[in-house]
Amino acid sequence: MPTAQKKRPSVEDQLRALVRLQHIDNRIDQIHKLRGDLPEEIQDLEDEKAGLETRLENYKEEMQEQEVAQRQAELDIKEAEGLIEKYEEQQLEVRNNREFDALTKEIEGQKERISEAEETIEEAEETIESHESAIEDTEQRLEELEEVLDEKRDKLEEVREDTEEEESKLEEIREEAEEQVGSRYLKAYSKLRDRLRDGRAVVPLKRGAAAGFAVPPQRQVEIRQRKNIVACEHTGRIIVDEDLYNETVDEMKEKVDL
Repeated sequence: MPTAQKKRPSVEDQLRALVRLQHIDNRIDQIHKLRGDLPEEIQDLEDEKAGLETRLENYKEEMQEQEVAQRQAELDIKEAEGLIEKYEEQQLEVRNNREFDALTKEIEGQKERISEAEETIEEAEETIESHESAIEDTEQRLEELEEVLDEKRDKLEEVREDTEEEESKLEEIREEAEEQVGSRYLKAYSKLRDRLRDGRAVVPLKRGAAAGFAVPPQRQVEIRQRKNIVACEHTGRIIVDEDLYNETVDEMKEKVDL
């Protein structure tokens, strides 16, 4: 038994579907406008927070490294001082200048070691002090960020709760409308939506004009006949008969509270 072929929607059906798509997208745009810049602001704040947390972790790691270096330098000083004392005692017992000079050289080496260790300690103390201040400032900024983030997340969640059900319903109706439009015109509609600043890809013919541009009389007749999909020669917008546009929008309002 042959498989029944799916009936291809008429041009008028496709025009009505395009009007439905436009009306739905207009409302979705309004919902997104209600949310405003909150999603982007939250993302920016979360990125800043992640950066600060990484910086804080780096500060703490560097502080630990400096504390280890400081402790090691203190041990080096203690050991060097012990060796200097030992070498000085040995100098009192040497029998010739060569042994005395050798011990003097060892003492100078240990004194240099002490000097380097003291520099390490000084640098470590400066770094630790600087990092302690930076950590305090970073932690304070993180607290402020968290408060702002909580506030903005709550506000966004509130808007989402108010509009989530409506948007979900709109998306369902939108899918149904898409099925009624040929892929060629659906692709053209999507491109127009992306390109046009106001997002109005489908507009009604009103008093011989569409979206501010005059439409030639012959094209007006063609639009009212609803047998072809007509695009504006100036903007590329799809132009539909005003009665068809209004009828379709009214039908949608009856079915769904839009």
